[in-house]
Amino acid sequence: MGHTQTSERKKDHIDLAFKSVVNQQDSRFFYEPLFSGHPKHKLEPIKFAGKEMLVPIWVSSMTGGTKEAGTINRNLAKACGEFGMGMGLGSCRIILEDDTYLKDFQLRKLIGDYPLFANLGVAQLEELFKNNRKHLVSELVKKTETDGLIIHINPLQEWLQPEGDVFHAPPLETIQRSLELDIPIIVKEVGQGFGPESLKQLMMLHLAAIDFGAHGGTNFSKLEMHRSSEMRHEAYDKVAAWGHSAEEMVGFYNQLEDELSGLNRKTDIIISGGVKDFMDGYYHTERINANAIYGQASAFLKHARGSYEELAEYVSLQIEGLKLAKTYLRLR
Repeated sequence: MGHTQTSERKKDHIDLAFKSVVNQQDSRFFYEPLFSGHPKHKLEPIKFAGKEMLVPIWVSSMTGGTKEAGTINRNLAKACGEFGMGMGLGSCRIILEDDTYLKDFQLRKLIGDYPLFANLGVAQLEELFKNNRKHLVSELVKKTETDGLIIHINPLQEWLQPEGDVFHAPPLETIQRSLELDIPIIVKEVGQGFGPESLKQLMMLHLAAIDFGAHGGTNFSKLEMHRSSEMRHEAYDKVAAWGHSAEEMVGFYNQLEDELSGLNRKTDIIISGGVKDFMDGYYHTERINANAIYGQASAFLKHARGSYEELAEYVSLQIEGLKLAKTYLRLR
């Protein structure tokens, strides 16, 4: 580095010093700077739901079936293909019987052979089983060229939604019937998470994965209340606070793993809900005693609505940050 460049850099340091005061440290980690140079290598590939991923990051299910969703989905799938991530489609209800928006969900060519799962609500599955139309689920997986199905569990969202569906059977029964379809199944909450008894039941099933969908991220119950009358909003406002954080659910899982012993199917885990960045992802996946990756939704959505280059830069920075965390941080 030349004298002029060094001088300019030092001047920048002086100008920026007052803006660079750190007021809060991250107390979850020990910082150990002595034992490694800067990370040079790629992350270790991870097996998830029977497939290999290059990074432990999952693009959580978001949206589908609108004009903007097509662009978002294609950008996200392209990023998954480039960086080696997995992805869950938004709700596929709109294409169960009508292929108008099917092209928005056909992303296999963009994502390559990385994990890609279709997505239906438990209410839709309950109705399909009731009407002897379960074949539509297998057809959905086939026409979207996906690896299986995510079942999103959303009783509070449906209850609070003005036009919401009514559950007539416990979701656990519908999940158990879905396993008879002989396709890989992931079960996901949509922003409240699962309590220990619910998580325990899921851990004993032959699932491809459990997606926490924990409290702390995008909360679809709260989202639906914004679409309701003012009186209904006020009456049910505290319902959005029901649930469990990702950190709490990691604790549930670790305790249940010991309790269940041979009954735990060793299901893969997606830790999602309030996972804002690589620091949260690293923390949770290091703490849990499972083969786990972490999922994000709103952060990806924010950058996927514009150019692909913007999204690719965001993903690249997250992966480099994860490599940095793995190199220098140890859990307390």
